Amino acid sequence: MPGTVGLASVAVGVTVTVRYFAGARAASGLSSEVVDAGTLGELLELLGRRHGEPLARVLTSASYLVNEVSCRDRAAALPAGSTVDVLPPFAGG
Repeated sequence: MPGTVGLASVAVGVTVTVRYFAGARAASGLSSEVVDAGTLGELLELLGRRHGEPLARVLTSASYLVNEVSCRDRAAALPAGSTVDVLPPFAGG
């Protein structure tokens, strides 16, 4: 149909649980929350906007687990009902 946007190109968000650890927990002020996002990148962008600069800074150096599997691809689709763990760099040994 002329003048319409193709729905196939629009990412559909799914509900995921985000769990924060260490510095990410301190920056967000939460241990976990439930949000809607279609990809890891969309999720990180949303979280940075929602919680501001302190968390956005942590997110630039954090590692991510999606359903307990390491994920570095920000374009990766998030399965519905996923758990995403935000793991900032840890010090110590």
